[in-house]
Amino acid sequence: MHRLFVPPEQIAELVRLDPAQSRHLEVVLRLGPGAQLEVFDGRGAHWPARIESPGVLRLGPRADPERGAADVWLAQALARGEKLDLVVQKATELGATRILPLAAERSAVRLDEDRAERRTVRLRRIAQEAARQCGRSDVPAVDAPQTLADLAGLLRAEPERLRAGRAGSPRAPHRDRGPRRPRHRATPRRRARMTGHGFVGWLQWARACSRQYSVSRP
Repeated sequence: MHRLFVPPEQIAELVRLDPAQSRHLEVVLRLGPGAQLEVFDGRGAHWPARIESPGVLRLGPRADPERGAADVWLAQALARGEKLDLVVQKATELGATRILPLAAERSAVRLDEDRAERRTVRLRRIAQEAARQCGRSDVPAVDAPQTLADLAGLLRAEPERLRAGRAGSPRAPHRDRGPRRPRHRATPRRRARMTGHGFVGWLQWARACSRQYSVSRP
C-alpha cells in the first residue's frame, strides 16, 4: 500500500494537502479520488486514508503509535557529496531515532550557517522518505550540524543513555584470549580535543571529553 508522510499539525479528519503532497499522489503515484493509502505522522501513529477529492484526504481510525525496541542515536561526521544522504537513509531504515551530523575538527566539509540550514532541511526530507519506503511510522530527528563538544553536552544531560542496554543485556560467552594489554589513559587536558588519527585518536578525545563534561562511563 502507498504511504504518505503528513506532519502532526496537518492531521485532521479531512487533510488538506500542500502542493508537494498533492503532486506526489496525483503525478508521481497517479492516484485519484477513491484510492486507498496509509498516512503516518512521523511520531509513530498511522491512519488508513482515502483520497476524497484532489488535494483532500479522509482519514480512518488512528492506530496506536509504534515504539522501537531501542532508542538509538547516531552521530556522524559531515562527509563530502551524497555520502551523508546515504547514511541518513540507511540509519532510518535500521531504526535510528536521532541523527546528529558532526562538524568534526578534521572534517573536510565546512558549512556556514546558511548551508548548514539547507543541508539539515535536505537530510530531514531524506529521513521522511526513507521512513515512508521502509514502513516506519516514526521519523528520526535530524539535528543541525554541531560540534563534538555539543554532543558531549547532550550526553552529560542524559547520562543514562550511556548505560542504556547494558543492564540485563545478554553477553556473549567469555573466550580466553590470553593476557590483555594494559589500557592507556589519556593525559588530562583543559580542553577536549581529538588527537592522533583513526580509532586511537577518537578514544583519546572521548576519554578527555568525558572528564571535561563529567560524563561517567558505566
